[in-house]
Amino acid sequence: MNLTEIPFVKEIGIQKLADGNLGLPFSERVLNHLQTIHAAAQFALAETASGEMLQILFPDLVGKVVPVIRDSQMKFRKPASKSIVAYPTVPDESVAKFNEQFSKKGRASISVTVEVRDAENTITSTGIFNWFIQGIETEKT
Repeated sequence: MNLTEIPFVKEIGIQKLADGNLGLPFSERVLNHLQTIHAAAQFALAETASGEMLQILFPDLVGKVVPVIRDSQMKFRKPASKSIVAYPTVPDESVAKFNEQFSKKGRASISVTVEVRDAENTITSTGIFNWFIQGIETEKT
């Protein structure tokens, strides 16, 4: 699934960049009252990047599961006054634990950490996105 085609993601302007990361251009449509990128826009970029990370880590599950955010935590560190890029990460041990749990139960949870940085590599926000992923039941014939 191309996450940049989700209507809301498309509406605010999140884009796939040449380096493969997701970014959000600095534009009037995403500014707050301080003329910096709105917290909600930064959150949307980070959350979308966390979902894309799941697709990268588990390509065999795309279209076979329903991933939903269980909860998240965001910390805003510096005003974003330039275009921003999201950098998601998941430790290898978390991937292994997810795979083990999912293979046993058909569902599992995993956390994705995301740093949002501006064009000067300044961290503007960080987030942790806790996903619950459930296999789609297929009808047996």
